[in-house]
Amino acid sequence: MAAKFAWTVLLGSAVLEAVWATALGLSDGFSQTIPTVVFAVTATLSMIGLGIAVKRIPLGTAYAVWVGVGAALTVGWAMATGVEPASPLKLLFIAGIVGCAAGLKALPTEKRA
Repeated sequence: MAAKFAWTVLLGSAVLEAVWATALGLSDGFSQTIPTVVFAVTATLSMIGLGIAVKRIPLGTAYAVWVGVGAALTVGWAMATGVEPASPLKLLFIAGIVGCAAGLKALPTEKRA
């Protein structure tokens, strides 16, 4: 598997992390059927993608990027939809998370054979 493909899978998994986190909030303690199903499906796919990505990307780096990007997307969506208030400091700190994830991507991180 090429490193570029592994990073693509990892980023897709991070997007799915944001989807399942949002669905988890909407599931109202798993009492709402549709958000619960969306949570279950996207959480499973997100974990599978993370598992595929760590075949080529070291676990620590992959996990940090997965969590960071997923968290930034989750809070970004919450702010965009009005569920969570936005503020300049919150945006700055989210940008910092994304910047750190981009920095990890920029480093040579391919697993050794």
